[in-house]
Amino acid sequence: MGTKQIIFTVTLLWAFLAQAQSEIAFPISVGMKPESITKGFHDNYYVTVMNAKEPGDGELVEVSKNGIKVFGKGFDEPKGIVFLNGYLYFSDVTRIWKVDNEGKASIFFVNKADFPETVLYLNDVSLDGKENGMYVADMGATQYMRDANNDLWPLDSEEAKKIPELGRIYHVDLEGYITIKQDTSPLMLNPNSVRVDNDGNIMVAAFFKGNFLVTKDGVLTPLKGVFRGADAVEQDSKGNYYVSSWVSGKVWEIDPKTAASTLLIERLSSAADFYLEEDKDRL
Repeated sequence: MGTKQIIFTVTLLWAFLAQAQSEIAFPISVGMKPESITKGFHDNYYVTVMNAKEPGDGELVEVSKNGIKVFGKGFDEPKGIVFLNGYLYFSDVTRIWKVDNEGKASIFFVNKADFPETVLYLNDVSLDGKENGMYVADMGATQYMRDANNDLWPLDSEEAKKIPELGRIYHVDLEGYITIKQDTSPLMLNPNSVRVDNDGNIMVAAFFKGNFLVTKDGVLTPLKGVFRGADAVEQDSKGNYYVSSWVSGKVWEIDPKTAASTLLIERLSSAADFYLEEDKDRL
């Protein structure tokens, strides 16, 4: 082997090692009670972290090849997050924040009084599929879901029948104009997550009842299976659905033709929101 070839081979090896070392090694610690994740500026990941859920202790954390850093702070309970039109947007109880590439946060037009109905607990945020705005889920009255041990009431209990139908899915455009995309429904008690499927329909994870709901011909329809504590929903380009359960710490893949579910992971402390990266074959 000649000297030039040796140098070329060594150079390639160092380039490979440098690239391997610069990859983010998941799982990775980002704080207490991380909720939602998306990709944003410079292809980095951004995570909403609720921490102790004390007023003002919530953070927005950046995960990059350079490590972990707090990108924004001073929030209450930051939840669902999206990257749209060069900004990060995320929900925080009854408002939506807008964050620029320097981490400067401002209230995005939208506050509690701007919604057409009273909002109680904004959770997931999703792109609308048309880059015209976003969908946001209001869980409604969350205080009625659990017993004294903080467990969800059984579905056939009297307490379950008393949970008010206040959860809704809203659409918010880039000017802050808000409309109701999906009104209240007994199938959709305490909706946690919202996403858009391959046909432009909305998918909803109903936390209390555990329904995975998809609008078909304009009608909210449950898929087969019950996933109590349903937190995140998604669909890949092949049509497969995914759902997580915060309560059971599990994530499933659901066949689009048979609706049969396959357990992908379990024994997580709690499985909240997720981000699908098909180019890397991972959630």
